[in-house]
Amino acid sequence: MSWSVGQVAGFAGVTVRTLHHYDAIGLLVPSGRSHAGHRRYGDADLDRLQQILFYRELGFPLEEVAALLDDPDADPRAHLRRQHELLTARIERLQKMAAAVEQAMEARTMGINLTPEEKFEVFGDFDPDQYQEEVQERWGDTDAYRQSRERTASYTKGDWQRIQDEADELTRRFVALMEAGEPADSEAAMDAAEDHRRGISRNHYDCGYEMHTCLGEMYVDDERFTRNIDQAKPGLAAYMRDAILANAVRHTA
Repeated sequence: MSWSVGQVAGFAGVTVRTLHHYDAIGLLVPSGRSHAGHRRYGDADLDRLQQILFYRELGFPLEEVAALLDDPDADPRAHLRRQHELLTARIERLQKMAAAVEQAMEARTMGINLTPEEKFEVFGDFDPDQYQEEVQERWGDTDAYRQSRERTASYTKGDWQRIQDEADELTRRFVALMEAGEPADSEAAMDAAEDHRRGISRNHYDCGYEMHTCLGEMYVDDERFTRNIDQAKPGLAAYMRDAILANAVRHTA
């Protein structure tokens, strides 16, 4: 069988003008002609066109494509292997780019509109975008997530710095209570836990006592939270969890 230039253009998703150009430069010369002198493409021509389009998609200039395809020592299987390797590498690069773009979009949605330098200045070694995908997967459908996203959408560097300063001050309070030997269910520890809950409600989302208790449990159950919190003092995550639970009992019992 053979096909006209218009049919091949439709098959391959290219223009007739492109095929005419490939013919003119000797890159893809149709193997046949009709009685009227019109181009006719056979199976081998379509195979070559497919090879051309593979390499063009990968950014190869036409001269290099021609050199690759016209190499008398080339093995068709070697061409396929090379194309597979190049496409796989490109897919990996594109996936990384897509992930980076998605992360940037989510960060902006969450209001983390800071430069890398500003993020480091405000949050130190902790990257607020690091677990964004997991956060959305676990809580993306909740009212709390939507509320937090709406509230933080307009936050500036100054707002994030204030929030971080508040968190650091609470950490220092909890550490001081631990070092003073105050039990987690003492009035002072429960007051610190209440301030922690109110800070979440003020800055992010309405945090009731049940939700606050769940957060406290996560501080201990998720080793990443535990490791981060316990940097201030070993055992701090468990102490905060216990204080949060005691405070919830105090207000709901």
